[in-house]
Amino acid sequence: QVQLVESGGGLVQAGGSLRLSCAATGRTFSILSMGWFRQAPGKEREFVAAISWGGGSTSYAGSVKGRFTISRDKAKNTVYLQMNVLKPDDTAVYYCAASSSWMAVTPGAFSAWGQGTQVTVSS
Repeated sequence: QVQLVESGGGLVQAGGSLRLSCAATGRTFSILSMGWFRQAPGKEREFVAAISWGGGSTSYAGSVKGRFTISRDKAKNTVYLQMNVLKPDDTAVYYCAASSSWMAVTPGAFSAWGQGTQVTVSS
């Protein structure tokens, strides 16, 4: 079992920045990759970014590439999502997730999920 606890969401103006955190506890040795997803009202859950558990590989959705950065603090078992140049279209509930698959990007490949944190970007 893996437990994920998220923090860092909030309200920010367009062009601003936020950093989301996701702390992992439990059977973390079973994790091969971590991902961030988001879901806006009326829309399907969308892949945002992924990182290998060792931190050596990353991937990003085209809509956030160049603006968002995913990283991991190995000592704290924590994954971060640094979000810069935020746009109103980035408004969504953001979820972190853990996968036993290598660099997965689909929700079905992730077996543990955080509770979600709201990110709201005003124009």
